[in-house]
Amino acid sequence: MQRPPLRQAKTIDNVFNSAYWHLSQQDFTINEIRSKLERKTENQQWIDTVLSRLIEGGYLKSDFEFAVRYCELAFSHELGAGAIRRKLQQRGVSITEIDCAIERVMDEQNVDSFEMATSRLLGRYENFYGTNSEKVYAQMTAKGFSRVEIDHALAQHPMRDSLRSKLAVKADKADLTTEIIKLYKKGKGQTLIQQELKQRLIDLSDFEETMYQLSLAGDVDFYQSCKNELAKKRYDLSDYKEKSKAYAYLSRKGFDSDEIKEAMNQDDE
Repeated sequence: MQRPPLRQAKTIDNVFNSAYWHLSQQDFTINEIRSKLERKTENQQWIDTVLSRLIEGGYLKSDFEFAVRYCELAFSHELGAGAIRRKLQQRGVSITEIDCAIERVMDEQNVDSFEMATSRLLGRYENFYGTNSEKVYAQMTAKGFSRVEIDHALAQHPMRDSLRSKLAVKADKADLTTEIIKLYKKGKGQTLIQQELKQRLIDLSDFEETMYQLSLAGDVDFYQSCKNELAKKRYDLSDYKEKSKAYAYLSRKGFDSDEIKEAMNQDDE
């Protein structure tokens, strides 16, 4: 939805009044005020005059002074340097002036970014139940902290051992039998199933026993599964190179040598 057009200034006093009103609401950069005044009038001479007098009178800060004030407030609210840079760049302040402002304020106020990250993390999380490491890192990064600062803060947290990855949290809820059958139905052999479950951090301490019980119940049959996977392909097993390709394919699928040999012998028959 487009903003309604502003009533255009008829005198330079109208431009002054518009600038004063905006600055009474909050601090703005020079470019931000210029942009607002350009909606009020097309007379660039009036705009330049107003901006010059506002700067001379101390009503409008230079970009560096604006950045310094912004840094002071941001650090007092435990906002990291990364977020300060992003927000000030969005407001048109040069990265050089931003970095100079950050350095000056950190020096004057003895800001320790590692202590600040630790304080913010402790204030935000009493423990890490109900969240995961990916979310914590994302939230702390959004607040302007670097990976090194976040790592330091986590190392100081008394409940750091309760923080787990999203994958680990999901793995805790997984049922080993169900996950094995899912992968088996996708035509994967025992070796590949075990590898994939390990990568997903699922507890495999009962893997062998679970496989044995599933085999007894007839829920898994890797010899038959290997034959089914081979049948989906059109390898000419009478050709040595084709047979080698078939063997490699089935091996990548996680089947063992006995299962592969039987599948190929069956095909030969």
